[in-house]
Amino acid sequence: MAQYETRMATGTRAALIDAGLRAHMNKVYGTMSVGMVITGLAAWAIAGLAVTATPNEYYVGAGEYLTGFGVAMYTSPLKWLVMFAPLLMVFGFGAIVNRLSAAAAQTYFYAFAALMGASLSSIFLVYTGFSILQVFFITAAAFAALSLWGYTTKKDISAWGSFLIMGVVGLFIASIVSIFFPNPALTFAISSIGVLLFAGLTAWDTQQIKNTYIAHAHHGDSEWLAKSAIMGALNLYLDFINMFLFLLRLFGGQRN
Repeated sequence: MAQYETRMATGTRAALIDAGLRAHMNKVYGTMSVGMVITGLAAWAIAGLAVTATPNEYYVGAGEYLTGFGVAMYTSPLKWLVMFAPLLMVFGFGAIVNRLSAAAAQTYFYAFAALMGASLSSIFLVYTGFSILQVFFITAAAFAALSLWGYTTKKDISAWGSFLIMGVVGLFIASIVSIFFPNPALTFAISSIGVLLFAGLTAWDTQQIKNTYIAHAHHGDSEWLAKSAIMGALNLYLDFINMFLFLLRLFGGQRN
């Protein structure tokens, strides 16, 4: 009888953790999705008119079209703030997240997503609207498949982490080199490797989010778990954005 009750208690606990994990992952994907919408709207507010020509566009040379807000940003020092602020916010988030409430962390993430959208608005000036949408949907399909695999696979891919992070560091260094020594072959290689690295990170981050929840669910710290979901959303958001940008560099159709 005691063994039966122990098995029942264990089964009930496992069922509760499983239900909590599903809710946790829904929170991660939901937060990430809202961030993506905010990013898209922010980019559209600055350069969205570059997709469809209208009499209300502002012409800024070399075929570049901007909204009024976009003109104000790109023709002032504000463009440098928009360019570097998202990077600073990513590093800052890791430093202060433990001091923030879950609600404040979520607000921080949404503010970051808005700034990222402003920073990404320049892609509308370089690539056609059709190619941006096409690559976005390709990225979304690939991301969904990779994240689903990372969540469901029984294979432990935690060892990928060190390799992938070192790869990203190397990719960053190579990208800096390519700025000063532009080379089409190097650019193609960087973009191809970037897609593979962030594809791997998508699966790895998903499994890490899952494993982190399972490891800490028994503590019952709802505030910590809520912040963990936001951090997970940020990681997956960055994986998606980077994979999208590298795919865009490979397959995006540029404006004439």
